[in-house]
Amino acid sequence: MSERLEDIAAAIVADGKGLLAADESSGTIKKRFDVIGVESTADSRRDYREMMFRTREAMTRYIS
Repeated sequence: MSERLEDIAAAIVADGKGLLAADESSGTIKKRFDVIGVESTADSRRDYREMMFRTREAMTRYIS
């Protein structure tokens, strides 16, 4: 079990990879949207999250 855990930990911190925190509060995501001029609505927040998770190549390449 500890060998498996070590493998998982090594994969999480592999060069060029990181963790994606996708649980921003409505307030936090609103701040991000304000910077780029996007209205923070339930639909725009859903679209934003779907866009991130449907980008298979980027998710595979950069997200642990």
